[in-house]
Amino acid sequence: MIAFTAAEIADITNGRLAAEPGISPASVVTDSREATAGSLYVAKPGESADGHDFVAAAFARGAVLALVEHEVADAAGMNYPAVVVEDAVLAMGALAAESVRRIRARRAADGTAFTVIGITGSAGKTTTKDLLAGIFTAAGAEGATVAPQGSYNGEVGVPLTVFKADYDTRYLVIEMGATGIGHIRYLADMVRPEIGVVLGVGSAHAGEFGGIENIAVAKGELVEALPAGGTAVLNLDDARVAAMAARTKARVLGYTSRPAGTDQDNSGHADLVRAVGVELNAAGHPEFELYLPGDTAPQGIQQQGTQEHGTPQQGTAPYHVAAKLIGAHHLANLLAAAAAAHAAGIPGAQIAASLSAQAPASRWRMERTERPDGVTVINDAYNANPESMRAALRTLAELGQGRRTWAVLGAMLELGPDSIREHMAVGTQVVRLNISRLVVVGREARSLYVSAVNEGSWGDECVFAETADEAYELLRAELLPGDLVLFKSSNGIGLRHLGDRIALPPQAPKTSPERPAEGPAATATEGSAQL
Repeated sequence: MIAFTAAEIADITNGRLAAEPGISPASVVTDSREATAGSLYVAKPGESADGHDFVAAAFARGAVLALVEHEVADAAGMNYPAVVVEDAVLAMGALAAESVRRIRARRAADGTAFTVIGITGSAGKTTTKDLLAGIFTAAGAEGATVAPQGSYNGEVGVPLTVFKADYDTRYLVIEMGATGIGHIRYLADMVRPEIGVVLGVGSAHAGEFGGIENIAVAKGELVEALPAGGTAVLNLDDARVAAMAARTKARVLGYTSRPAGTDQDNSGHADLVRAVGVELNAAGHPEFELYLPGDTAPQGIQQQGTQEHGTPQQGTAPYHVAAKLIGAHHLANLLAAAAAAHAAGIPGAQIAASLSAQAPASRWRMERTERPDGVTVINDAYNANPESMRAALRTLAELGQGRRTWAVLGAMLELGPDSIREHMAVGTQVVRLNISRLVVVGREARSLYVSAVNEGSWGDECVFAETADEAYELLRAELLPGDLVLFKSSNGIGLRHLGDRIALPPQAPKTSPERPAEGPAATATEGSAQL
């Protein structure tokens, strides 16, 4: 991290210094269990735990300074060294903003580049972030790449990512989530990205936002914050995202997987990244030809009378991508990463090579495990919304041809008044995709079970389990070699842990659950996620 003295931290955060002014922390943590020698511990108050209660524990592990909203005394009545602020989370944001400002200024003075990339969208943020960070890391001759741990994407997670950067950082990749209008604007003002990527506008969290149109308003705050010399990377296959081109003064670089020469193929955009000849291989991995701006447009291939899967005309420069991610829905994430990397100046050949080499980097996102007994487990239960649920089920059906398929599904949370309708639509889809067995877990998802039964899935084809333990016993008893089982739910339901239990060899002990976080869950610092 950038070095700050306690006196500087107090000045930047408008806080009151209650420590030696020369103390200079070496890292920032919001969980006392992660404190090490030299840490600054941020005491966040929350609904279930107050970070101030863990100040002593942080100092016992080596913290040298605390960012607090009130002073905390030790057993002898002496206050711990601290900067006292009105709001600890906002103070973190101010410190992160100053960190970015100093890195940008220092590298500009040194004649070296520094690029901040912001990524938002209703689904795919973490996968796209991982892919993009992988491309930058592989290209990393100009400096280091810093990207979020897991899904650190909120008002606490973004500063924690920033604090990992220093003057050697070339690329800073920021994942941006939100639970309301104004949240992404706050994050964008903090890091001031040169490149902004909007993946899609889905119905997840529609209840919190007050409708899908408000989600589009919130996501578009990223492109509104871009400078005139920046680049807005937009998913042109999503009409709400495509419309954001009118909301930015930055250059617009679109991406699409729609075949050229068809209606609404986005060919009117001068700057366009396109996937051509898309197919899934036998392992369910997308393969395609990648066209970047400056390459001969794939429409020209068709004008020459060749097939879309045929050999491009002489002089074109497509790049073959054979991804290692599972499912056709990852095509959009691959294209988004390619477009953002192209906007950052990475050569096309390097982009394609990296996309082809990268395996999934974050847990519980189409994570595939082959058990020794021949059962295949796909754990995609980190998050769920109607769009990602449908995509995962289509992938299950495609991969499961000739095999017995299981869909173990939990609730999609925060859908507001559309919740019952959306869950019923998923139940209907499971039946129409001819998924062999459906296990619905938890009362929040019972409407999914009911709709599957009404659609014609009876007997042991469709089972409702009150708890994850009940579902575990059913699966442990009935899974057979060759079966393919998908786990999918919102993060808060916790089916990812059930997926981990089933992914272990039969009779293996139960894995331990994640430890609870200190401070509010909505900050997405440990085990939670924002849209």
